[in-house]
Amino acid sequence: MSKAFIAQVIQDSAELTGVAANRTAGDVIAAIVKELKKNGKFTLPSFGTFTVRKTKARKALNPRTGAPVKVKAGKTVRFKASPTLKKGV
Repeated sequence: MSKAFIAQVIQDSAELTGVAANRTAGDVIAAIVKELKKNGKFTLPSFGTFTVRKTKARKALNPRTGAPVKVKAGKTVRFKASPTLKKGV
């Protein structure tokens, strides 16, 4: 799924222009990101939940050379599908 796909769905269902639908899709994505930054969690009912999780610093291997590489601690987003979504797919 892409931003263009979301904009197309919005354009078709709300009968908006392409520019307005694209702006709306961008605003929706920005609101989701803002909510994840603020609360660390975002739920879409009947779809699933996005959560922010911290990752620890670790050692990894460069696949090309096999040399060890240090990977810094960071954050990642995880998704858990709702039972309704799992049943529908």
